[in-house]
Amino acid sequence: MSRKRIERNISYDSERKRYYANFDFGIDPTSGKQIKRTKTFSRLSQARSELRKHESSRDVGQMVLPKDITVGQWLQTWLNDVVKLSRESTTVYTYQKMVDNHIAPALGGILLQKLTPQHLQRYYAEKIRGGKISSNTVRKHHDLMNAAFRVAVKQGLILSNPANRVDPPKVKRPEIHFYSLEELQTLLKLSYGTRIEVLVKLAGLLGLRREEIVGLTWYHVDFEAKKIEIVEVRTSAGTQIVTKAPKTESSKRLLYMPPAVEDALLREREKQAHYKQILADSYYDSGYVFTYEDGRPLRPNYASDLFTKFVKANDLPPLTLHGLRHSFASIANSKGIPMIVSY
Repeated sequence: MSRKRIERNISYDSERKRYYANFDFGIDPTSGKQIKRTKTFSRLSQARSELRKHESSRDVGQMVLPKDITVGQWLQTWLNDVVKLSRESTTVYTYQKMVDNHIAPALGGILLQKLTPQHLQRYYAEKIRGGKISSNTVRKHHDLMNAAFRVAVKQGLILSNPANRVDPPKVKRPEIHFYSLEELQTLLKLSYGTRIEVLVKLAGLLGLRREEIVGLTWYHVDFEAKKIEIVEVRTSAGTQIVTKAPKTESSKRLLYMPPAVEDALLREREKQAHYKQILADSYYDSGYVFTYEDGRPLRPNYASDLFTKFVKANDLPPLTLHGLRHSFASIANSKGIPMIVSY
C-alpha cells in the first residue's frame, strides 16, 4: 500500500504523489454517524492550510455539514418553501421562469456548497455577452440568487453567500419614450370612437397604469360625483390572470373624472349595453369597463397589443402603453399639475 500517514489527519501517496487530508464534520444529527470527508492536494502546505481553516471554523461553530444538494435543487426548495408563502403569485411566476429558463440550465447541476463567486461572475458575463437579455435582467437574476443563498446561510447549508462576493451588473435606467402635448392631442383625436379610446384617455389624461385600467369596474366609476376610484388591479402571471389590490396603499386613490373621460366612459357603457342586448344569454356581464364584445374582461397583454397596433397603423411615433402614462406625467409636470388628484 503506497499511502502512509505522515501526521494527524494527513497521509501521503508516494505513487500518485498526492496528499490526502481527512476532514471531521462531527456527528450527523439525523443518523448519529460520524461524518468524514477526504480531499486531495498536490502540496503538503495546501493540505495543512485547508485543515487549519476547517478546524478553526468548527471551533467557532461556523462549520456546515457536507450536503449533496445542488444549486438547482436548493433554488426550487427556496421557491416552494419561502417565496410561494410570502410573495405575490406574479412574483412567484417571474422567479420560477428565471430559474427554469436561465439559472438552472447554467448553474443548477453544481453542488450548492461548491458554488463559487467565480461561477456567478462568469454566468453574468456570459448572459450579457450573449445579448439575448439585458444587464438589468441579469441583475434580477443576481438579486434572486442573493436572496436564495442568504436563506441557505441561515439554514446552515453554506457558510457564506457567494453572491455577496461578486460585482453584479449595474442597473441601467431604461429610456422611456413619451409624447409631447401636441402628439398626445393627435392620439386622442385619432382614437376617438375607436375600441381603444377609453384606454387612451384613462392612461393619457389620468395617468392610470395598464393593470389599473383593465382592473377598473363600473362599480368604481361614479358619474354623479364625477370620480373614479382605483382599488383593484388585474395582471398576468403566465397564462393566469390575477386580480388583487394595488401594490401600495398610495396606489389606491380617488380621481376626478374630467368631461372628456366621462364622455368616453358613458359611450363605452352604452356600447356594452348594446352588446348585452344582442348577445343575450351569451353575454358575460363581468362588470369591468374594458372588455371584449362578449363582456369578458380584457387580458392585460391584449390591451397593450391593441394600443401598440393602433399607434403603428396610424403612423404615430412609437409609444408603449407605459410610455403613454409617462406622457401624462411629463405634460402634467410641465404644466405644474399634480399627477394624482385625490379626494
